Amino acid sequence: MAANLQGKRIAFLAADGVEEVEYVQPREAVEKAGARVELVSLESGSIQSFNHLDHGKTYDVDVTAAEADAGAYDALVLPGGVANPDFLRSDPEAVRFVKSFFDAGKPVGVICHGPWTLIEADVVRGRRMTSWPSLRTDLTNAGANWVDEQVVTDNGLVSSRKPDDLPAFCAKIVEEFAEGPHAVR
Repeated sequence: MAANLQGKRIAFLAADGVEEVEYVQPREAVEKAGARVELVSLESGSIQSFNHLDHGKTYDVDVTAAEADAGAYDALVLPGGVANPDFLRSDPEAVRFVKSFFDAGKPVGVICHGPWTLIEADVVRGRRMTSWPSLRTDLTNAGANWVDEQVVTDNGLVSSRKPDDLPAFCAKIVEEFAEGPHAVR
């Protein structure tokens, strides 16, 4: 039986430079499962996605990180791309927003370079996770147990490496989001 996200509200936190496929496919997966999705970003307006180094589409922002209340959402997704998480981790409001999900034990999905923002929020220590391979040292230095696997789940945190892993990542975030909050670590 497919997981049901009916009545769930999911935040996607992204900025300019988000890897388009890592935003679009997970969003489609949670919407197909019945969730309502909102794009949270650093500024109002729209964000520019990328397909590797080429410009992709733009996406309208629903609410800024400064205005967003993590308590209003059931789960969070952090897509990758190189520039996107670098902008997010430099913004105190985005980091606060991310940390709020962990403080509440709410499920979070992160892929590719997305864990940079989690490192800045100081929420990876002691967690088993994966990422784009170049983040291995960053995650290890921040206290995570980095593994090279398609998708890894650790107490509500779902992490994945790259666009090739999206089918497994999308299935796992839908499953975890349906489960709801986990015990706060």
